[in-house]
Formats: sequence, C-alpha cells, structure tokens
Amino acid sequence: MKLFPFVMLAASVCAFAQTNVPEIPFDSPVDYFQLPDNVNLGEVTAVAVNSKGHVFILSRSNPKGNVFGGLATQLFEFDESGRYVREIGQGVYGFAYGHGVRIDKDDNIWVVDKGSNMVMKFNQAGHIMMVLGRKEEPTDEHVYPDRTKASVHVDGMFNQPTDIAWDSNGNIFISDGYVNSRVAKYDNTGSWVKSWGKRGYAPGEFNLPHNIAIDSQNRVYVADRANGRMQVFDTDGKFLKEIIINVPAPPGAKPMLGYQQPPAANAPVGSIFTYRPGAPAAICIPPGKSDVIFVGDLYPARIYKLNLDGKVLGMFGKAGKQPGQISGIHGLACPNENTIYTAEFINWRVQKFNLHPEKMAK
Repeated sequence: MKLFPFVMLAASVCAFAQTNVPEIPFDSPVDYFQLPDNVNLGEVTAVAVNSKGHVFILSRSNPKGNVFGGLATQLFEFDESGRYVREIGQGVYGFAYGHGVRIDKDDNIWVVDKGSNMVMKFNQAGHIMMVLGRKEEPTDEHVYPDRTKASVHVDGMFNQPTDIAWDSNGNIFISDGYVNSRVAKYDNTGSWVKSWGKRGYAPGEFNLPHNIAIDSQNRVYVADRANGRMQVFDTDGKFLKEIIINVPAPPGAKPMLGYQQPPAANAPVGSIFTYRPGAPAAICIPPGKSDVIFVGDLYPARIYKLNLDGKVLGMFGKAGKQPGQISGIHGLACPNENTIYTAEFINWRVQKFNLHPEKMAK
C-alpha cells in the first residue's frame, strides 16, 4: 500500500495545486448568539439554518450517564438576530452523542446522532416525525467497534453515522460514517433503498465519510475526511470524480490542542490525510442553484470556496480562539454564498462570518 493512495487514482482526480488563492474579506460579529444565563454550549458539532434565518446548533453539552444509558446531545434554536428561542428534543431517547443537524426544504429539522446510531426528523414544532436506525439497547453488553477494520453492513442500521442530505426528489442520503464507511439511501417515505461504499482508498471507498451535500444537479458530495478528499457520485452511487484541495498551509500555521495539527511523517495510512491542508471535515452548498461549495478543514483551520469542479476560488480563516479565528471546524451552514456559520468543537462555539468578496484583491 502506498502512503499516498490518491496518486494511484490520477485519472479520476480533480486536484488543483494552487499557491496564490485569494483571501476573502469578512466580518464576524462578537457574541452574536445570546444564550440564557443558565445555558452553555459544550462541544458544538453542527449548525444549520432554516428558511426564516433561524439557526440550529447541535451541542454535546448535557452529559448524563454513559452513552447507552444516558445522553449528551442538545439542540438549540436561535432566531435570525441570534436571540435564543428554545431547546428542542429534551430527553429524546435517540439523543446520545450528536454529530449532524440539517434542515430540509420544508424546514423540518434532522439530527444525526453518532452515539445512538439514529437519525431523527423533527417538525417545526419540535415533535418527532420519523426515526431511522435503532439505538443499542442499554441492557446489552457493549463492545466498542474497531474503526480500523471493515464492518458488516446491515440494511436500515447505522454504525456511527455523521450527516444527511436530500436530492430534488426528497430521497434521503446519510453518511454512515466512522465505522460503516458507506452512504445509505432512503426514499422520501423513509424506506430503505440501498447503500454504497466500504472502507478503503479506491474510488467509491471511504475512510470516514464525515459530511455530505447534494447540489442542484443531484450530484452527491461526500467529505471523505481521513482520505483527504471529496468524492462525487450520482444519486445511484455511481462514482463521478474526486476533488482534492491542494493549497499549502501558511508559514507558522498553529496546531491547536495537540489535536488539530499536521500528521507526523511516519503516521499510518488511514490517519495521514485527516489534518492535511484542505482535508474536508465539513462541507455545505448554499440553497438554490448555487455553483459553489464551501469546505472547512481541521488544519490549518481554513474555509475554502470552490466551484463545483473543485477549483478553489477563495478562502478565509486561521487557527485560534479569538473572535474571527477558528479551531476545530466540524460543521458548516451556508444559507447563502456570503453568510457562513462554523460549528467548532474545540472552541465550543458557533461563529457567523459575513463574507465580502467584492473587496477581494483583483
């Protein structure tokens, strides 16, 4: 096995070696989200925005018991000006160790919970409307899965799922995720259709499919994080291409907490790409017929604006804990091409970035 497996896939690679990518100017309001006095965010893993501009933040902030008998997931809603509205799903059985939240075209709220192996659909009132997958029973003896080994895929069941997206027909696509290394497809009624992918490095194989998004042409983009690439498919799972962002880290880029840092030269295959500059931890495509995709990496903590062919059009961000700096990008929301929200699990926060591409250097 070669250390850099994507070299063997050159015919299918859309890799742009770019050294002069322009910085996108931005402003980021300080303390935008107004929490009640008795509420704090914990590890923030995902953020989503509905059609009214309300922001939904998924946080691991309420640890009670262990994962199989307790819960840590909390889902908070804020209005379009950052004011706290409510907590959704308090005490829901499927809340354990939340990973993803997305909003569908009808403003339903979907939570992907890695700890319970469940995906839950809430309506706008905050009531459960659909459940996919099933939580491990607290009475069972639990054996932690080995993420480095292939798992047995079971239709309709997940093993540490990560994210969700929909095509124009309402079909549901779930990145299933840390262990199963595949994409699961359901129809718009919640009936199982198929899955594709397994652990590996070849086209159509995954090593931690961490986020998923679908463009207006029904192309499925999967952030294959530990392989350091995005893979693109049609809605039947046919591999179309892979996209590798190749923008070097700036001199003096800071690692954070010993976690968000470039790998050692002798790091084993399977982890080598997670912290390579441009390795996709989070992706989002603005709604409508947008022709761009935003990608966030863990090192050196940048957000890239790409066209749908994979060319980097601009970027912003640097590692840090001060307002306007980023650490631990885990999820992105982009209600339009000039508004980005970051879910940061190291900084325990969500930030709003207002982009100003009109001020970019020509």
